[in-house]
Amino acid sequence: MSKIVVAILCGGRSSEHEISCISAGGILGAINRDIYEPVLIGITRTAGRWVLIPESYSMGIVDGVLPTVPEDAQEISTDLHGFSVNGKALHIDVIFPMLHGPYGEDGTIQGFCEIANIPYVGSGVLASAVAMDKSFTKSIFEAHGMKVAQGILITVEQWSSQRDGCEKRLSMLTYPIFVKPARGGSSRGTSKVRSRDEFDEAIAEAHRYDRKALIEEMVSGREIECAVLEMDGAVRTSQPGEVIIDSRFEFYDFEAKYLDDATDAKIPANIPQDASAEIRRLASLAFTSLGCSGLARVDFFYQENGQIVINEINTIPGFTPTSMFPNLWAESGINYTQLIHELIKTALTRVNSVLGN
Repeated sequence: MSKIVVAILCGGRSSEHEISCISAGGILGAINRDIYEPVLIGITRTAGRWVLIPESYSMGIVDGVLPTVPEDAQEISTDLHGFSVNGKALHIDVIFPMLHGPYGEDGTIQGFCEIANIPYVGSGVLASAVAMDKSFTKSIFEAHGMKVAQGILITVEQWSSQRDGCEKRLSMLTYPIFVKPARGGSSRGTSKVRSRDEFDEAIAEAHRYDRKALIEEMVSGREIECAVLEMDGAVRTSQPGEVIIDSRFEFYDFEAKYLDDATDAKIPANIPQDASAEIRRLASLAFTSLGCSGLARVDFFYQENGQIVINEINTIPGFTPTSMFPNLWAESGINYTQLIHELIKTALTRVNSVLGN
């Protein structure tokens, strides 16, 4: 019996290029090679070229340096008929996209897969696009009865031409606030702002990554995450886990997440059983309310008074061996290799197109 050829797609032109590479490297090292034949495909950061990455190429953090897709790797020809190298078809059976952020997690690569009729892991076009934009997800979560942080949206155009109106809306928020790209990830471009004096710099930083900046009041609470997995046609949730951040860091920013070993995870989270059950219910509701498929990680704040505030949903969460998503499932009885298998199995049985997702 021939093996199923899985294209692990990583890199891309987003600010999360390096994290995507690390996630892809984790999958490459853990995939069951008795069943699957992995092919590592990268998208270069600068030119957006699709290239074939040799398995010998390091996809881990070395001496604090994050990996990137090699610009000089062998180019892959891509079109609606599939993938080929030097005229030889790769015969890809399924795509496992590990493209965090824009140009990958936002419905763009999913649209390519739909048109090319290639099965793929994860949510479809609409769910991916909506989940990527926090300004839309908040509206949907509120409509389904979930509590979200108070906030406003300011675009580049509004900030430059409607400053008075923006200032008026801004004055209604209570500091400290967080300013972040509406469609960013890994906390890139996110700032904690304590007063109006710090705001101009913060919104300029957020607008570097996205023309839409989301400004939210800070929610005081413990950071709780829950993983969602579509398995055998059913939506399942993991035990919730808590992200514990070193006191040196103001918040769960990029450096704390990936570079400084500044976070720890407590799985399961040390919260009351009824709160854990409610977080799992809300994670499943967030997943289904957006029409997600395959996988997601849903992030919450658990406040001292027991109130639960949903922060965001990630449809292509970090997938390194040390990331929260696989670790949450490991503590819930599904190891890293099995998790990869279940995701590919679901992708192969799902019907592509708007009628199937």
